[in-house]
Amino acid sequence: MISYTEAHKIVIETVKDFGETQVHIMDSIGRVLSEDILADRDFPPFNRSTKDGIAVNAEHVKINNPLRIEGVCAAGDPQKKLQDPAHCLEIMTGAVLPLNCDAVIMYEEVDIENGKARISSSPKPEQNIHRKGSDQQKDELILEKGEQISSQNIGILASVGKESLRVKKLPKVAIISTGNELVPIDQVPEIHQIRTSNSYTLQALLKQLNIESELMHIPDEKKILEKRIREALQDFDVLVLSGGVSKGKYDYLPEIFEKLSVQKKFHRVAQQPGKPFWFGIHQEYKTHIFAFPGNPVSTYVNFHIYFNDWMDACLGQSSKKYEIRMNDEVENPTDLTKFLLVSANHEKAVLTGDLVNGNGSGDLVSLSKASGVIKVDKQSAFKVGSVFSYIPFR
Repeated sequence: MISYTEAHKIVIETVKDFGETQVHIMDSIGRVLSEDILADRDFPPFNRSTKDGIAVNAEHVKINNPLRIEGVCAAGDPQKKLQDPAHCLEIMTGAVLPLNCDAVIMYEEVDIENGKARISSSPKPEQNIHRKGSDQQKDELILEKGEQISSQNIGILASVGKESLRVKKLPKVAIISTGNELVPIDQVPEIHQIRTSNSYTLQALLKQLNIESELMHIPDEKKILEKRIREALQDFDVLVLSGGVSKGKYDYLPEIFEKLSVQKKFHRVAQQPGKPFWFGIHQEYKTHIFAFPGNPVSTYVNFHIYFNDWMDACLGQSSKKYEIRMNDEVENPTDLTKFLLVSANHEKAVLTGDLVNGNGSGDLVSLSKASGVIKVDKQSAFKVGSVFSYIPFR
């Protein structure tokens, strides 16, 4: 049995590049860019008005001297020209600044009557003008390769005409559940059975990472397990399993992995929950295997502390680090690294947490009340107000 620190290090060191793919702009949120995004023209592409008002030549404007209005410049109109610098043009926000104009006076500072405008203060050149190329110039870098795309980037991508773009490819994942006690969710279980839940939890977690997955259930029969897992090793980049790796009589997976020439990186970690966690790689097919324990809290927590960080590393992303100040005394008298469920809150810009009391690693209700876990080192005790590493669930 190895420590959590050793296990985490081993998992992160097995990063894999899954290649690149092309996606539509609206399928790109959360994905990682595989190309630099450059400005295809100056931004803004012209001198634009930032206010509704009148466009003038500042040098020729005098207070209380009426300016004849030559016309109107609307957003989307081609550039117009002020014919007489002692006159003005009405202009709307976003419109091209007319030739022979160098300032915009907003309507709130103008009186208009009988086709003439009268101003109460002298304008300054450049006022209320968004200069061409002042945001970005053509061919300048806007978004860098390796950056994760967020919703605030979508407008930028659209503005440079990137209807589709190259992003890092995500792994093809199979979620495998084992156990004769599991029945489909649409089936009424017998008293000795339970509905499958871990598979749907894992599928939901993967979907949050934009990873599509396929669900498989295999009964606890060695020949069937061996056949189906052999096929899955060839067809998928990653296998995520729940159950079948403890020391029970029907926990066949470690034996089958060995028979199928999967290289075991480790089995059993000095942690709680998730001590039976098994991790390995099939060297020929380059398939990664995350075999989590079958209890739902163990599966959920271990996905967050291992798979999430591994996926970040595969995509070249740094996993975010958080700290939380606990409102409870926290102790861990065991020789295991413990991950305790907590409910987090923001108090005066500080993240604080309360322990969630559960009924073991099979308690789904306590899991639903938690917003994450804190990492508590072995043989330790902490007073109220102590700060811990925090792994959020959302």
